[in-house]
This record gives sequence, structure tokens and C-alpha cells, in this order.
Amino acid sequence: MDKDERLLHASSFGAAAVAYDEHRPDYAQAAVHWALEPAPGPRVLDLGAGTGKLTATLVALGADVVAVEPDPAMLSELRRSLPAVRALPGSAEAIPLPDASVDAVLAGNAMHWFDMAVAGPEIARVLAPGGVLAGLWNVMDDRVEWVAGLARISGSAAIGPRDTPTSWRAETADAHLPKTGAAARFGSPEQVAFPHGQRRTADSLVATIATRAGVLVMPEQEREATLGRIRAFLAGTPETARGEFTLPMLTGVLRVRRL
Repeated sequence: MDKDERLLHASSFGAAAVAYDEHRPDYAQAAVHWALEPAPGPRVLDLGAGTGKLTATLVALGADVVAVEPDPAMLSELRRSLPAVRALPGSAEAIPLPDASVDAVLAGNAMHWFDMAVAGPEIARVLAPGGVLAGLWNVMDDRVEWVAGLARISGSAAIGPRDTPTSWRAETADAHLPKTGAAARFGSPEQVAFPHGQRRTADSLVATIATRAGVLVMPEQEREATLGRIRAFLAGTPETARGEFTLPMLTGVLRVRRL
């Protein structure tokens, strides 16, 4: 994905902010706890916070959280759902916080949108010495047969290689590094995946997939055709055809320390 395409995808979520907040999953608490384990203190920046899915988990774990989000519609939803959280407009490339003001920076399904040549120094700037940077990704567990079938029928624009455990490690292993060859600001990465799941119906799973960037930027006819294929697959699959079911997931974490 080139820079222009990445920016198009990254900026696509605002139009679906309400649906995003309603349908996107939270994050496995064990994954968030592991991400924060080496942090030297409780101050956490949720960077690219969206509507606050990760923010809410951080609050539940007792972290001292500030959220930063560039999209006004997403930020509005975050403020509505989590009014007690300090939530600021800003981006990974321009973080509106002082130097060494947080002990950890976490990014939920967001780090792959960052321009790490610019964001890396910014994140390092706001981190205290010994601070932690962690990216978290919720992935559908395609080791389960029906989930693998869903991924195939959906196509890579809807469920891509970063969205399944088969390839998320390779896809995210260098997400903390600048693509320009500039010096890295962080140490060696660690990656661990934690079991997770989301209660869905066929309709609500289609609605969840419809909030993915690859689907949001599709031409309308292609989007409707893709969602129609997914809907037909779920209707014809015993595990998903009737009522609620648990979508098998993992929360994958990439964790690095500030150098």
C-alpha cells in the first residue's frame, strides 16, 4: 500500500464512527495487561484511539489514560462513551503531550496507519525513560474452519493478512520501525497472542466487517456485492446461521521498549 492509499484507508473511519463504536470488539484484558507489564508507571497514551475500544479496557484495568485521535467524528464518539477520559485531537505524527509525559503508548488496530519515520520520534519523545510502545490487533482465528471459510469468501480487502493469526505476526513484526531506513527508536520486538472472542449474529458480524477500511473505501456496488457474499456464507454455515455465536478471535500484541 503506497502512502496515498494508506492515508485514504486511515481516514475512512469517520463516516462510520457510530457503527464502528457499536460493532467493533474490545481487546482481551490479558493482552492489554501484558502490553503494560514492563511500563515504569501507570500513565498510558491510547494513540489513534478511535471511538475508545482500547481506552475502555485501559480504564477497566486502572490505568491513568489520555486518548489521542485525529478524526473528529471518532473523537466525538469516544468523548460521548467515555466522558471521564481526557481525549485530545492529534495524531501519531503530532502528539499534543509534553516530553516524557507517559509511561506507555498503546495503539489498538492503529499502528499500521502510522508514518513511523515521523511518529517514531514523536512517540519516543512523549515516553518516559524505559517506556513501552505496544500495538494491539484483534484478529479472526482462521485456525477454526468456518472462520477460514469466511476469510476466503470475504476477500483480502475485507479480511486481510493482518486480520488473521496465520500471518499477523509477519505483517506486524516491524510495525514499530520507520520505512525510510532511519534509526529505530525502540528495542527488539516481542509478539504474543491472547485468546479472545466476540458475541455476534450473522447480521452484526456483517456490520462489523462493513467498518473495515478496505470495505469502507470500496465503490458502493463492490461493497454491496462483498457484503452480500459474506451474508450468504453466514446464512449457509451451521455455526452462524441462527442466533448468536462467538466469533473466535485473538488479540495479538507487538511490544517494544524505548531506547
